[in-house]
Amino acid sequence: MFSKILIANRGEIALRILRACREMGIKTVAVHSTADTDAMHVRLADESVCIGPPSVTESYLNKRAILSAAAITGAEAIHPGYGFLSENADFAELVGEHGFVFIGPSPEHIRMMGDKIQAKTTMKKFKVPLVPGSDGALTDLATAKKVADKIGYPVLIKAAAGGGGRGMKVASNESELEEAWQVARAEAKMAFGNDEVYMEKYLDKPKHIEVQIIGDQHGNVLFLGERDCSLQRRHQKVLEEALPTCLTEKERNSIGEIASRAMKQLGYKNAGTLEFLYQDGHFCFIEMNTRLQVEHPVTELVTDVDLVAEQIRVASGERLNFKQKDIHFKGHAIECRINAEDPENFLPNPGKIEVFHSPGGLGVRLDSALYVGYTIPPYYDSLIAKLITYGHDRETAIVRMQRALEEMVITGVKTTIPLHQKILADPEFRKGDYTIHWLENFIEKNKSI
Repeated sequence: MFSKILIANRGEIALRILRACREMGIKTVAVHSTADTDAMHVRLADESVCIGPPSVTESYLNKRAILSAAAITGAEAIHPGYGFLSENADFAELVGEHGFVFIGPSPEHIRMMGDKIQAKTTMKKFKVPLVPGSDGALTDLATAKKVADKIGYPVLIKAAAGGGGRGMKVASNESELEEAWQVARAEAKMAFGNDEVYMEKYLDKPKHIEVQIIGDQHGNVLFLGERDCSLQRRHQKVLEEALPTCLTEKERNSIGEIASRAMKQLGYKNAGTLEFLYQDGHFCFIEMNTRLQVEHPVTELVTDVDLVAEQIRVASGERLNFKQKDIHFKGHAIECRINAEDPENFLPNPGKIEVFHSPGGLGVRLDSALYVGYTIPPYYDSLIAKLITYGHDRETAIVRMQRALEEMVITGVKTTIPLHQKILADPEFRKGDYTIHWLENFIEKNKSI
């Protein structure tokens, strides 16, 4: 087991990793920009190293600075969290070349799954169901039109190296396809330096279901359940649930077996999430995230598995200390992502926290690095807290979330708490009757939240 780990991230996820390390008796190194000198993870870590100015390219994406910090502090491994360098295959490779352990999958698997076209080709080989679409990258508009005619409109043009909704456009007919083709490629080029795009059938009422797996270095891969991540705004997740109530136990076991078998054949190691669209009883693979997910707490609550601790154990060479038969799904968990944003126009609202009161009580968990007097910097993602509730059933988890949101107090900045309160009170949400298109329509109908 490692004696010291460098945490190559910031905010709540850095604090989450730090806590797991502390419980395992592992020393921690926090890296930070000059804007994060007073951040909570910096205050609580055993050591800290400033790696650059506020700009992410000069700090949290600065591979050399992070590796230098690991070297001077004597860290043995680097945990990237999510975002930043967590799915950067070149960084994972450099970590290994410099004698450290990357707490995540191999560079080969990060590279393979980071290219959505290659990921789909790989999953097809392992008999994982796919969304109907192009067999690979679309080389020209004429080919795109042929594929669209074959699978039927509407269709979705997607960036091969994309994520977060960038380089993704819907076309309902041939004339719209021409515009979608041009815009998607331009966005993809600007965001990812790669204008390769592919096509999928646009599903009208799907759920976004993701499957959590974890594998060790001894050939064991386990399925840790699914999450319903359908509540999205501009392809960004807002609220997640586990386990999805739309699935039967038979469907759950089936997709879990398919996912874990494919990852075992691939030789995948560490945590990973396979994402599917689910409609009319059918699963269709869309992509894989080769890292810890933002929404991992809901899985932890329904499985009683510490995913971060397991990541660390697996990376150190240990076997998973449980088998598939030991995983028992129980109860229901909900996570609300709380952002420092104006809840009406969703513009970021950084600033100084004047009052902060954390909710509590049975079945309530808050993952946050906030404290009174802390100034949220304007340079990074606006996520400031993840509020998670657990209950023996979905209704109990919802009621607890409503209570927790009422108790939670954050002043000095605007937050998206009012949006979550509105969602939780909605009858359609209460019935679980929503798809990936639901939240956009809900926000449009409720302009003044």
